[in-house]
Amino acid sequence: MHTEICDRLGIEFPIFAFSHCRDVVAAVTNAGGLGVLGAVAHTPESLDIDLTWIDEQTKGKPYGVDLLLPVNFADTSQRAPGAGGSALFPAEHVAFVADVLTRYGVPELPEHLRAPAGSLSVSPQAAGTLLDVALGHPVALFASALGPPPPDLIRQVKGRGIVVAALTGTAEHARRQQAAGVDLIVAQGTEAGGHTGTISTMVLVPEVVRAVSPTPVLAAGGIVTGAQVAAAMALGAQGVWCGSVWLTTEEAETDPTVQRKMLAASSSDTVRSRSLTGKPARMLRSAWTDEWDSAAAPAPLPMPLQTMLTAPAQQRINRHAAAEGSGAYELATYYVGQGVGLMDRIRPARQVVEQMVTEYLAVAERFAAQLEG
Repeated sequence: MHTEICDRLGIEFPIFAFSHCRDVVAAVTNAGGLGVLGAVAHTPESLDIDLTWIDEQTKGKPYGVDLLLPVNFADTSQRAPGAGGSALFPAEHVAFVADVLTRYGVPELPEHLRAPAGSLSVSPQAAGTLLDVALGHPVALFASALGPPPPDLIRQVKGRGIVVAALTGTAEHARRQQAAGVDLIVAQGTEAGGHTGTISTMVLVPEVVRAVSPTPVLAAGGIVTGAQVAAAMALGAQGVWCGSVWLTTEEAETDPTVQRKMLAASSSDTVRSRSLTGKPARMLRSAWTDEWDSAAAPAPLPMPLQTMLTAPAQQRINRHAAAEGSGAYELATYYVGQGVGLMDRIRPARQVVEQMVTEYLAVAERFAAQLEG
């Protein structure tokens, strides 16, 4: 399992692990793949702390950083929140969230546990600040999602010899990324967890490979096993980009309640919902996603306002979701792809990498035997 992108990045296996958890990033990098830290929810200070820790753990092995750079987002820089942040949001949205929490009996949080309204670093200015922090570390890859990185950002990163990757859900968008100067295209099918489009991985990957050749392409969306890695290679990809599979590893910071729900879920238990960020993102279907999909729900707010609106509610839900059968348990959700149906046990991240490689080799040997026959 070795492709051109392995040589370019100095990795043993073309397995890219997207995770918000630094422990997963370090574990996959140390196992021979390339861990990529999702930094959109970090502050500059917390990102520096996490990257310093990853540096210490990986001892020079390559890793990456991922930021969201959406083309369209709500500017909140000139909007001062009132009590509880409510001045940022329409009254009907505030009332709807409060009603959901009341109907499902989700208790208030103790005062000392209440956090300010959450947000995402999605503006060019905020992302630029995080990028400045990342460039103070030996990052090998920078990845962006939800739109082409700004030209000056691409020049700045590539000028330091860092590989620039971008996620895309259509061949048209892949061509735009290529024209912008991106080095590596991640063709992400609708099966993927988090922000994703509507085209399946099986269709999207060869379409993107054809559209942007000779720019290398990684396949993403629902990939959990080594057999799927082999399928991605057969479609023309030079490797795979995985996110969901790491949520049920020993190193993951996934809430234990959500992790249990994932292990019990089938591939049909996910839904694309705007209920957490304002943009379509695949996650576990739960009472939370059903409520936002109901006729009584207001339209989700644009990014990042929807996150700012719902983050305190999500904190309450996660705090009280441990009691199976409770209202908070019914509401609990998290981003995960349709590959969740193949995620049936907790494993170390290294074991996930090793099993992917072993299964890939078994498929390659089977193909070789078919040719010999």
